[in-house]
Amino acid sequence: MHAIDIAGLRKVYAGGPGNGTARGGFEAIKGIDLSIEKGDFFALLGPNGAGKSTLIGILASLVRKSSGTCRIMGVDIDKDMPRAKSYLGLVPQEFNLNIFEPPMQILINQAGYYGITPKVARMRAEKYLTQLGIMDKAHTPTRMLSGGMKRRLMIARALVHEPAILILDEPTAGVDIELRKLIWNFLTQLNASGTTIILTTHYLEEAENLCRNIAIIDHGKIIAHTQMKKLLSRLNQQTYVIELLKPMAGNIRFAEFQAVRRDDYTLEITLRRNQPMNALFTAFNARKIGIRSVREKTNRLEQLFLELTGKLGKA
Repeated sequence: MHAIDIAGLRKVYAGGPGNGTARGGFEAIKGIDLSIEKGDFFALLGPNGAGKSTLIGILASLVRKSSGTCRIMGVDIDKDMPRAKSYLGLVPQEFNLNIFEPPMQILINQAGYYGITPKVARMRAEKYLTQLGIMDKAHTPTRMLSGGMKRRLMIARALVHEPAILILDEPTAGVDIELRKLIWNFLTQLNASGTTIILTTHYLEEAENLCRNIAIIDHGKIIAHTQMKKLLSRLNQQTYVIELLKPMAGNIRFAEFQAVRRDDYTLEITLRRNQPMNALFTAFNARKIGIRSVREKTNRLEQLFLELTGKLGKA
């Protein structure tokens, strides 16, 4: 059984003549087929207006589909939506918290919607507030919390009924690097415990670092659905960041590959897919240039996304 099974899914919004379909409606989702395995950490990516939010809205019963089927943990949303929804936890992009209530009360109230007793709800609230680093704000009015704290509270709220599937829509939007890493670590541990996670993000390094499988949606269609590693292997080149032992004296040119100087100690080297890493080290040794470290530049998924959506070179 998959966590999510979608077949022939369509969504047409009513609209004026000539606005997308022969009947005058805008077709936001165009016959999508998509399956997500239980326990997966799955990336759903696409540009603004591609259909991501509509797809998530259909799964969460916030948007009524036009046709097709959706099953959540084997439950058809048309036949038993309450049960299907009980398997989902949703973290929307926009804050939608009651700012006059403290986090503890927000979580207890949320748990109550799923029939969880106050005692158990309080235990779970303490658990997730602690894990997300905001237990010290449990009784502080939410309006007094920072944006990053509110973001973590929304994650805790989505988890308080301990769903099998967690959907996060831009969970690290507007948070600093340190908090982003905290959220990454938390989500990695949550996934390791068995929770299926579906992530949408514009921080493409998040998808590359966290997710095992990926689907890319554009103009209402799935244009790629595969393992993250397989998708990245389609790139024709790879860029590495080279940190040198000593500062460079002027620009360095290589006949074998492209080199871009970032500062006195840093180069970006681009290798073609068929070039081995040894070619890089051989070229540097021939010039007696010492290397302190080599790391992959986290732009591979961004480059691939632009190529797949046909936008490379049009920006």
